Amino acid sequence: MTSESTYRQKTVTGIFWYFLQQFSYFGVQGATTFILAWFLVPEDFGLMAMVTIFFSLGVTLMDSGISQAIIRKKEVGQIDYSTAFFTNLGLGILAYAILFAAAPAIANFYNEPVLSPLVRIAGLVVVINSFQLIQIADLTRRMDFKVQFRVTLPTSLLSGIVAVALAGLGFGVWSLVAQMLIAALAVTVLYWITNRLRPTWEFSIESFQEMFGFGSKLFLSGLISTAYSNIYIVVIGKIFTALEAGYFYFVQQITALVVTLLCGVVQHVTYPALATLQDDDRTLKESFRNIIKTVVYVLYPGLIALIVLAEPIFRIVLKSEWLPAVPYLQLLCISSLMYPLHAINLNILKVKGRSDLFLYLEIFKTILGLVILLISIPYGVFGILVGLIVSSVLSYVPNSYFSSTLIGYSIPDQVRDVLPLFLVASSMGLLMYVMGWLFSFSDIIEVIVISFAGLVFYLIVNHIIRSEAQSLLLHILEEQLPLRVDNHE
Repeated sequence: MTSESTYRQKTVTGIFWYFLQQFSYFGVQGATTFILAWFLVPEDFGLMAMVTIFFSLGVTLMDSGISQAIIRKKEVGQIDYSTAFFTNLGLGILAYAILFAAAPAIANFYNEPVLSPLVRIAGLVVVINSFQLIQIADLTRRMDFKVQFRVTLPTSLLSGIVAVALAGLGFGVWSLVAQMLIAALAVTVLYWITNRLRPTWEFSIESFQEMFGFGSKLFLSGLISTAYSNIYIVVIGKIFTALEAGYFYFVQQITALVVTLLCGVVQHVTYPALATLQDDDRTLKESFRNIIKTVVYVLYPGLIALIVLAEPIFRIVLKSEWLPAVPYLQLLCISSLMYPLHAINLNILKVKGRSDLFLYLEIFKTILGLVILLISIPYGVFGILVGLIVSSVLSYVPNSYFSSTLIGYSIPDQVRDVLPLFLVASSMGLLMYVMGWLFSFSDIIEVIVISFAGLVFYLIVNHIIRSEAQSLLLHILEEQLPLRVDNHE
């Protein structure tokens, strides 16, 4: 069996199980988030939003790109896993110590005293996660997403049920903290039960230098990216109010559910598979073309439908106090349309081992984004969101430049692959908007009828134009059934 056919089989099976994992996890998370919104006020989400950046930075420091280096390595031995484990554990403890010491300063910065104990307790998630990182890296490297599915579904259900119960009892923001900690602890325990990998009492300086040599640049770029992507919440929470920070954080979670489920699945699964083909530029280019078309085919109609139906969906599942967040969600969905292009182009750099270019791009994009943010602040939260869209569009050019030089996948090539799908999805959105404007439905009927009409329109038009993405996706689905039978045997 050729490397290309092996890649295809692993990828199709991996996408199937990883999609189930992400669908179940984010489905439960999404349902939990909407239920919690009935018991909690936007300010509770705002408090959590204010400290999200510090937890994210702590996790980034704890990982330091080691897991990505493990996944990319052609050969990984026991000593590599042990070195990675003790490195992550030590960095996790260091990150938590920094969070613990900085907690009072964080509370003073926002003038919210409750944030000090919140940071010190919720920050334990960084240490807990350090125990699970090599397990996830090992399973991802072997593309064993079936085990990850079996771990994430029960743990997300457990943490969600506990969080909703605590919120119903009046624990407010602490219900969100409990959800975070319980999920992290349960996931860690189940990974150690279900995966046989165990670190040994050994540490290799040589192995550490090799992994950190590659991962350090990803760590620095991740640190910059994490700080920049969360700076919007920091600015909104500091300059404006906890209410507006809560709106922004809530809709950011919803957008992340859609983008991660529909885009992150393919990106996450294909990285370890494509890493095995890192020296075959021709196969890499064709593989990335298929990936980007498939991702855009699935993601764009989802985001555009959410833009059109955001208001009736909010009226159905949330209290009226959340309606001001509808335009926040719509603007974030628009900025997220560029996400698959950014993600795939950056994935090319990681597969080719160019973590140095990855870092330089993050620095450039962060400077660009900060300039746009400073310009947009005087125009309020909506100005900031529009600035986020502008930043996302402008960042595409440098992100995609190196794809042309590394594997010959140029910007014109990418535009030709994506533009037809964008136009069909936009036409679908226009149809859905006109139907909502012409006909008077109840909110539930409107969401069901217009969604169905949009889906049918999207599938038919793609069939008429003989969309390669639709044909490719159907081929993947057809291949999955025999693969599942073979794997079972």
